[in-house]
Amino acid sequence: MSERAINETDIRTNNVQTTRGEKIGSVIIHLVILLFALGCLLPVIMVVIVSLTEEKSITLYGYSFIPHAWSAAAYKMMFGKSSAVPRSYLVTTAATVIGTFFAAIITFGAGYTLANKQCRYRNGLSLYFYFTMVFSAGLVPWYMVSKMIGAYDNMLALIVPSLMFSPFNMFLVRNFVNGIPDALNESARIDGAGEVRIAFQIYFPLCKAVLATITLFYAIGYWNNYFNAVMLINDRKYYPLQMLLFQIQSEITAMSKLMNGAQRVNPPKEAFKMATSVVTMGPIILLYPFLQKYFVKGMVIGAVKG
Repeated sequence: MSERAINETDIRTNNVQTTRGEKIGSVIIHLVILLFALGCLLPVIMVVIVSLTEEKSITLYGYSFIPHAWSAAAYKMMFGKSSAVPRSYLVTTAATVIGTFFAAIITFGAGYTLANKQCRYRNGLSLYFYFTMVFSAGLVPWYMVSKMIGAYDNMLALIVPSLMFSPFNMFLVRNFVNGIPDALNESARIDGAGEVRIAFQIYFPLCKAVLATITLFYAIGYWNNYFNAVMLINDRKYYPLQMLLFQIQSEITAMSKLMNGAQRVNPPKEAFKMATSVVTMGPIILLYPFLQKYFVKGMVIGAVKG
């Protein structure tokens, strides 16, 4: 056998060995990821199962993946005919959708402006916004301003006080826009485009990644926000979901203490807690897959560039 043939045989053997090694490594990596995913999924499954478990079974046997008795009492209490939860669900959904939309638009506008070299005092304004990340005016001025602008005991109270953009999100947008070539802006100006058209017809579509990232941040913030309701809402019909469920949970806890030792069915205290988690985390879990492909890119580019 010639030396050339021997070399070719050795090369093919090395390629086969490399390919086998890569396959084994790929299998191990996928196995680790699968185990990690199952580890993250099991607590969610446990929460769903416990929410459908009879309260007496939870009291006697604790949490279990295979409960001794099933019951939908927690969900019946939550979505019964006289329950205010469906209305609160609509209130929270409306506040989340409207608030997230306008907060994302305002944040993009501010970030684009501070990244635009045509803005004369953009560095000073950036310092001003950064200052608000370090120092806060306090709760009393926030409360007084909210009442002054009419955001009190109405839907505006759930939207407007949280509508002013987060400086962190604004800097993400600014740094992302800084990563877009300036030649694009200059060519648009040469063609006669104005600032608004450049911002929303040219830069806005290019910022999908960072916009998806801040949209998810704002959506989670609005969906989980109960502080505005505590401070600014008295009318129960404007209670967001988090506030109402917390109040119902407090009532169930008080009822359980009063009924301690009584010969009757205990209210679904623990099951209701888990049902609350299922109801509140559902929309965010459904939203995340649509934004996942943009999320990491938006975070990395927005945080690094600039």
